[in-house]
Parts: sequence; C-alpha cells; structure tokens
Amino acid sequence: MDELLMRIEEGTRGDPWRSPGAIVVAAVSGGPDSMTLLHLLRRMAEADGFAVVAAHVNHRFRGAEADAEEDLVKRTAASWGIPCESAAIDVPAYIASTGMNTQEAAREKRYEYLTEVARRHGARAIALGHHADDQAETLLMRLIRGTGIAGLAGIPARRAEKELELVRPLLRIPKRELVEYAERHGVPYAVDSSNADTHYFRNEVRLAALPLLERYNPQFRASLLRLADMASGENDYMEAEAGKALAETAARSGEGWTLDRRRFRGLHVALQRRLIKLILKYVKPSCGSPDYERIEEAVAAIAAERPAVARIDLGGGWALARDYDDVYIGPPKPAREPFEAQVRELDGEVAVADARAVLRFSREDGPGAGPPASRWEAAFDEAELALPLTVRSRRPGDRIEPVGLNGSKKVQDMFVDAKIPKSARDEWPLLADAEGKILWLPGLRRSRHALPNAGTRTTVRVVLNGDFRTGREERAACSE
Repeated sequence: MDELLMRIEEGTRGDPWRSPGAIVVAAVSGGPDSMTLLHLLRRMAEADGFAVVAAHVNHRFRGAEADAEEDLVKRTAASWGIPCESAAIDVPAYIASTGMNTQEAAREKRYEYLTEVARRHGARAIALGHHADDQAETLLMRLIRGTGIAGLAGIPARRAEKELELVRPLLRIPKRELVEYAERHGVPYAVDSSNADTHYFRNEVRLAALPLLERYNPQFRASLLRLADMASGENDYMEAEAGKALAETAARSGEGWTLDRRRFRGLHVALQRRLIKLILKYVKPSCGSPDYERIEEAVAAIAAERPAVARIDLGGGWALARDYDDVYIGPPKPAREPFEAQVRELDGEVAVADARAVLRFSREDGPGAGPPASRWEAAFDEAELALPLTVRSRRPGDRIEPVGLNGSKKVQDMFVDAKIPKSARDEWPLLADAEGKILWLPGLRRSRHALPNAGTRTTVRVVLNGDFRTGREERAACSE
C-alpha cells in the first residue's frame, strides 16, 4: 500500500465521513492538490464503502485555461467512475456588484456551490485539498497582518458548517509529496498560471517571503506547522473556558447582554477578552470581527474602578454601557416612557408595570406598630397627606426634602450619590402627594413631610415589592 495513503487513512480513522454508505463531496479545482485528493478518496472509498462526488467551480477568471481545467476534472472523474458536478460562475461580475476582493468573492461563491452540491446529493461532508504548505502560508500571512491565538491556530482540519462538515485530510502533507504521489500514480493535473502572479498576497508570501525566511531557518515551515498545532489546542481550551465564563458571568437582556461586573473582574484578562469577543459573535455579520483596540477598551471600561460610567461604540450598531456595577452590551436601549399611577385608596395595592413594582398601602391606628422594617418601607401621618397620592417616574427638576437635611436636594443628585445606574433611574418609582411634593424615594430616602408622631391618629404604611425591589437587593448582596 502507498505510504501516503496509509498516513491519510490513519489520520482520518474513525471520522464519520468514512462510514459505509456516507457521501463525500470533493472540491476539485484541477490542480495537483485536489486531483491527488480525489484519487486518494477514490481508493479509500473502495475499501470503506463510502461514495465520492466531485465538484468543480469555473470562476471564469482565466478564459480558455479555466475551461480546460473544468474539462480535465470532468474527464478524469468520469474515467475513475466518480460522479462530477461543475458550474461556471461569473465571479468577476459578482465582484463588480459587491465590491469584494477577488479571493474573498471567489471563496464565497465556491463554498456556496459546494454546499448546494452536498445538499443535493445528501452528503454530510465536503473534502477540501488544503495541505501543509497552505497552512504555513496562512499563518505567515496572519502574522504579517496581525493576529491573536485564534488566528495562529491556522486552517482547521475539520469544521462544522451548519449541517455540513468541512474536512481537510491533506492538511499535514507538504505539497511536494502530493505532486510526487500524482506523478507516481499517473494522476493528471493542471498548473494554474495565476499562482505565479505576485499581485496576490498569498503568492507573494509563497514565492518571496517564505523562501527568504527559510534562509535563516531551513525548518521554518515546520516551525509554523508546530505553532499552528499548539495554538489550535490552546485556542480550543480557551474557547471552552470562555463559554463557561459566559454562562456564569453574562445573561441575555433583550437583544443584548448584561454582565456581572464583579465576576468579570475576577476572570483572567485573557478570559475577559474572550468573553467580550464571544458576546460580539452574536451580532455577526453586521458587527464583523471586533478589532483588538475595541476589545481592550471594552475590557478596561468594565474592569476599571473609575470612571464608573462609560459608553463605547463597538460597531455594527452595538455599544457597551457601564453604569457603576451595571454593564450592558448590545443595541442601545430605547428611552423608557414616563409612567404615573394615582393612589386614591390607602388600603390595597398599586401595581406599576413599567417599574416592575407593587406598592402595598395599609392603615394603622395611632403612630404605627414601629419603625419601617427596611428601606423599602415608609410610614406617613395620614392627616398630613395631600391626596390623591401619585406613584410616578422622575421628572426634570424633581427635588426632595430629606429627613435630617435642611432644605431640599435634587432627585438626580440623590441617584448619583447612591450610584444608581442611568438605565435604572427612569424606572425608579417615586411617591408624591397632590401638591407635587416628593414623599419617598423607595430604597433611598424619605422626605420630612408627614412623619408620624405621638399625636398621629392614623398611620399609612407603604411597602414596595416586586421584581424591581428584588433586582436591587440582589445587586446590593453581590456588592457586599
């Protein structure tokens, strides 16, 4: 048995696409890499019992040369008894209409067609001819342009793409060995003339940069492949840890996410960066890939003690908003509508849906049974209240005359002093009387108006309950 075939079989042993009855679509350009891949798959299929379908895309870049490659693939596949699908796609026209670069546009249309062929034939896998030299070139290109650990992982040997799996059986094999195999077994192939055009960045790296660097280290390509192997394993581990951190640190909030800032600050900075990137993946494709500077800015804004309020544009219509310990990442939230509910009966409950709060009113004889049990409770002398009372949201210019303070203070300043996030201020319920005096800021302060005393005949006790209170208490507990 051929030594190369044995290595491919050993490297893919147990892969689902090799199961009896499975169907694999082989992407075949006509070059030595993909033609050798097709020949190897044919031999493996005979032994394993899976089926192979060849698929070729003529990108219509090189006229007669591209047509000849298409013909070569069709004839060779037919002679080997392999079904072949081909398509001529006007990629130049697609580039003109979209403004995409040449290689990006060709790749998009090629994968679109390969997926179509796979679905038509009921295939669960697409085999691609990327080899070790492609991997080395990709790593060097990414290093030159700038990349992180995920980029250093290089081209994956397998990757899930919706219901399909992209597999690259040749990824550890140098191109030299593929060409030698083709010549040894009489596998016909074409040479793409555009591979010598240094107008393309990859070709320049292959023809100029790599040979230059190999003068300093003859094993430079092998070093790049080892780097890809190590980075791939470490990247997989970090991605799994980032997924755990996401589940423990963040929660969906409408279209966006809220973060537990205390948990976030406890993470290693490497996981903090991954967590932000993982969240931003949910905004694709509109946001694109966030750059390093934006990620660093977001991490710093969340982790820093000061300033306690920050707004960062993350691109794609998403932003980061931090208000003290409240952190939100997502589309900017619409402004809350003001709310107001009148209280005419001082026995019963008033539900304020917009504030997710319920205020329970009760009357007691005399000055009451004792002081309020918590900051979410207040007591008033009924005779001193101007009715009807109102439960409402804040308004510009609101002031309160707090107990123990001579004069008044802006409600806005009370919120700032208590480090109440801006996002919560518009939903905070206030209790006011018929004259507009603010009697109580639940959870914060009450005014000096209508305080029960020894001469009070009837006390009105007000308790705030509901999701609003629960959420504030949970935040307070986390900050202790």
